[in-house]
Amino acid sequence: MIRNIYTLFTVLVLLVSCTGQEPDFYENSKFELTVVAQYPQGFESQGILAVKVEDVNLGYTYQKESDASGIVVFTLPTGMYRISISGKNDSYIFNGTLDKVELTSSKNLSVPLKKSKAGSIVIKEIYCGGCKKTPAEGTYQADQYVILHNNDSKVQYLDSLCFGVISPANAIANNPWIEKDPVTGEIIYRDFIPVLQAVWKFPGSGTDYPLQPGEDAVISVTGAIDHSAQYPQSVNLNKAGYFVCYNTTYFTNTTYHPAPGNLIRNDHILEVVIKTGQANAYTMSVNSPGVVIFKSRGVAIDDYVRTADAIKQTPGDTHNPVVALPFDWVIDAVEVFSGTSTNNTKRFTSEIDAGSVTLSQPHLAHSLMRYVDAEASASEGYEILVDTNNSSSDLYETSIQSLHE
Repeated sequence: MIRNIYTLFTVLVLLVSCTGQEPDFYENSKFELTVVAQYPQGFESQGILAVKVEDVNLGYTYQKESDASGIVVFTLPTGMYRISISGKNDSYIFNGTLDKVELTSSKNLSVPLKKSKAGSIVIKEIYCGGCKKTPAEGTYQADQYVILHNNDSKVQYLDSLCFGVISPANAIANNPWIEKDPVTGEIIYRDFIPVLQAVWKFPGSGTDYPLQPGEDAVISVTGAIDHSAQYPQSVNLNKAGYFVCYNTTYFTNTTYHPAPGNLIRNDHILEVVIKTGQANAYTMSVNSPGVVIFKSRGVAIDDYVRTADAIKQTPGDTHNPVVALPFDWVIDAVEVFSGTSTNNTKRFTSEIDAGSVTLSQPHLAHSLMRYVDAEASASEGYEILVDTNNSSSDLYETSIQSLHE
């Protein structure tokens, strides 16, 4: 009996060897997924698009270019997928996303595209995950920061620029602000971005805080001190020119908000426009924040947050209201997904951020960094970063923070 089994196994090996191909165990469970880009009204096809399909559960990614009419066909095994489309012309960026598309038979899906423009100021880096306390035991996460970058050829001014995070704080949390179309699978969003905890604003009267082309601005979200003095894997955020989120009236937790270091200028402390919720510390999620920078239009932000329409109660949560941020105020935003879960859900709409960047896990001193456009930088003579309003293409996870010394 054993000999017969061995003989059968040998025959199977020989058959595979003769064909020169490994058996495809998914052959009988593969289906065609046809993706059709649907441009906004008034726009015809803008040429070839980059299309990415990601297996939500297994993490496999499939990428192709569409044809000139915006159509592309994938052959994929059964699974749950996230579809992301990106493209641009001379004036606009086009992005579209469909999340949690279940493929159990061949499908033809139309993906609506949203148009937007590249930002003059972009989010260059997000460090939210913390690090190990090595050589001590445990983990540390009171050293979060965000870096902004002037991606434009003209001087930009930080005065009155606002900073915040989206609700829910984590991409893996239940999202009370969205619904899912039962037919198309498209996520239906509210007509605003729910900003959680607080709105922070750069001081200045208009031209007090210039940012030169290619220049960066560091925001210490928690603790503008030298964290690396005690924890070598961390960073020194006590540097001349750095900005800090610090307000002892609203955020009294000194673990996350110690007094700024001696090199931090008083006029580099961001102002709290409004505080919502009951937290005594302002922090970003350590695994999946959604970060947004914006400027109000037509009304001062301080006046806007005091209007009735500006504050919305979170469904099912009477303790954590949010600020309703209009879409057209957004300058840049980055959606972060948690690499430790397959249950991430998009919080930003496609025209704000059509994709996401994944943080594999917290407390590794990893950071999320925007790619450099080397060709454009060499041509223009200053650092230009990639900006397609799609974090899946624009950012990547680093092995160490850029501010680590």
